[in-house]
Amino acid sequence: MGYSVIEKIIQWQNSLDYYTKHFKKSFLKNHVKGAIIIVILMETACVGLNITGLYLLLNGGSKMFAIWGLLAISMTLIVLMTGQRIAQDFSGAMNITVYFILTVFGLFVLENF
Repeated sequence: MGYSVIEKIIQWQNSLDYYTKHFKKSFLKNHVKGAIIIVILMETACVGLNITGLYLLLNGGSKMFAIWGLLAISMTLIVLMTGQRIAQDFSGAMNITVYFILTVFGLFVLENF
């Protein structure tokens, strides 16, 4: 997700053009800029939580930040899948689902071990 944030920021106009075209047939067509900003903020929160969580896990600390990080990733992926469904990009939503399943598995592992 960190790379995704950097890419969206560095290539802002390309991202804006791509997503404007991607959502041109949906009710989100006039809200693309705000949606990108929300996704950037969500992804940034995920990166921060997961870096902190990984650090604490590796140093014998609490696993709570790692769990919160994976929950944040889950919410972000649900937002992204919903956006793909709204844009009627069903294969794109399906690709995101793979990451969602891995994230849920990570939550399972953290909670049970």
